[in-house]
Amino acid sequence: MKKIKKWQRVCSLLSLAFPIIISQLGTIIQGWADTIMVGQYGTPELSAAGLVNNIFNFVLYFLLGISYASTPVVGAYFSKGDHEGVVQARRSSILVNLTSSLFVVLLLFILYINIDILGQPKELLPVIRPYFVVLLWSLPFLAIFIALKQCCEATGDTKTPMVVMLGGNMLNAGLNYLLIFGHLGFPELGLFGAGIATLSSRIIMMSVLLFYRQYNSSDLHKSDWGFQDALRLIRLGIPISTQLCLEAGSFNVCALFMGWIGASALAAHQVMCTVGTFGFMIYYGIGSAAAIRISYYRGQNKWEEVKATARTAVLISFCFSAIVVCVICFFSTNIALLFTSSLEVITLFLSFLTSFVCYQIGDCIQTICANCLRALEDGRYLMISAFISYGLISIPLAYAFAFSLGGGAKGVWWSFPIGLTTAGVLYLYRFNQLIRKHKK
Repeated sequence: MKKIKKWQRVCSLLSLAFPIIISQLGTIIQGWADTIMVGQYGTPELSAAGLVNNIFNFVLYFLLGISYASTPVVGAYFSKGDHEGVVQARRSSILVNLTSSLFVVLLLFILYINIDILGQPKELLPVIRPYFVVLLWSLPFLAIFIALKQCCEATGDTKTPMVVMLGGNMLNAGLNYLLIFGHLGFPELGLFGAGIATLSSRIIMMSVLLFYRQYNSSDLHKSDWGFQDALRLIRLGIPISTQLCLEAGSFNVCALFMGWIGASALAAHQVMCTVGTFGFMIYYGIGSAAAIRISYYRGQNKWEEVKATARTAVLISFCFSAIVVCVICFFSTNIALLFTSSLEVITLFLSFLTSFVCYQIGDCIQTICANCLRALEDGRYLMISAFISYGLISIPLAYAFAFSLGGGAKGVWWSFPIGLTTAGVLYLYRFNQLIRKHKK
């Protein structure tokens, strides 16, 4: 009987995780489509896309952090059968995410008018600026979409967001083909065309999911738009966002270091980050499924199931990490050729593989345990641990390895295994500490 329960737990997690994984991989495929097509268009465009995408990925993690607060809040209402609470929490999440995105747009606009301070190659600035602006316009639409997506997933509906995201990614890829290269009579817009494609797909995805949620719920028939859960979402979401931004920031600051080293190093870094995110999104999907289940069990005070769910999620992610490493290492040259034909960029990309392999275990643990702690609403500890792991360890080591010790671009990438593993150990310790506390 005990063995059957373990398999039931595995199947339960995978049934939730697979749609999330597929939708997240769809996001990666969208990023790959952008990067591959832009890389084939030109190396300056690839380098510019790398810089801008790293900045906006940082912002995306901030908005995701705000939306992640919905999982324990909506999950708690859902576990008790409180539909009114679910609806109110969803509305609060939309309000908080939209407001956060407008604040971020203001900050990024200030960065845009002072883009020279980033110290990037001057020949890239005319390519960077229009792409930056169009992605800026897309942020409010993206914020509403991820709020709706997270609320759907918190109630166990992981399939609907998957379908919407896959459809949006297909639209984005098609528009990329038309607008980057100017096929079928469309204007040849290069990197700017990729930005327009992204903006268009985000508007469509938001509209479809918003219509679906309104059509399939009683929201339209309610006049009360109170946002009782908004402050709770903000209090939980800001520490989670800070943790995610510190993690993403370690990669983004390293992108700046790569730009100081040269355009080829920046391009290689962009390719490896795009490829590496493939594995992270799989672990993220498993971690999100664990967070959904843990939120449900926490609402019912089933702490043994909370612990067992987390342990199962870590083991599943280890299995997937082995597959990811084998595939990427075995097809590394072919993967690099998808993005660029530059021999220098490909050589640098291949030099990052060893450090990429080394950080997978740490990435698995920190991704799963971070999701588990979010489900337990322990955002403050996540934020402090992330500051230690990335702000005090990973980023300073990247600079030291690259410049002080002369490791160059390869040295930058050796900071990642240390930072991610440190985060994983700290998160795991805290999770076990909370479990022991609640079991007493």
